Amino acid sequence: MAQLRATIIANFTSSDATIMKYTIDKSEKYCVMKLHESKLDSTVAPSLKSELLTLHAEGIHNIILDLEEVKYTDSSGLSALLVGNRILQEDGGIFILIKLSDHANKLVKISQLDSVLTILNTLEEAVDAVFLNEIENGLRSEE
Repeated sequence: MAQLRATIIANFTSSDATIMKYTIDKSEKYCVMKLHESKLDSTVAPSLKSELLTLHAEGIHNIILDLEEVKYTDSSGLSALLVGNRILQEDGGIFILIKLSDHANKLVKISQLDSVLTILNTLEEAVDAVFLNEIENGLRSEE
């Protein structure tokens, strides 16, 4: 089976003129979005939410969010992550965070969101989790 793949390099500009730098790599079953920002805070979070909602509206149900370059996250950033998680889970999809910094990991644990969000270390683990989720959804639909 051939795999559809497209890479998009973008700067998202919202109405408040904040630019969010990111890349998107779309494949048939999932989308990898990599933030090229050092902070996921109130200046970036609205743009991230908008982009996640746009991707979902385009029919993407599985998103892997690579946060390797993000060194600082605040409650606005966590809120954006929770929005992504909620909209994808509602459709049976999966929202996976990879390569979290120590700071982001601590904040997620302190907020007790480590039991809500899917957090993995590598892209390979995340891709495996996407396909496992797809198999589980297929089994549920057969019941």
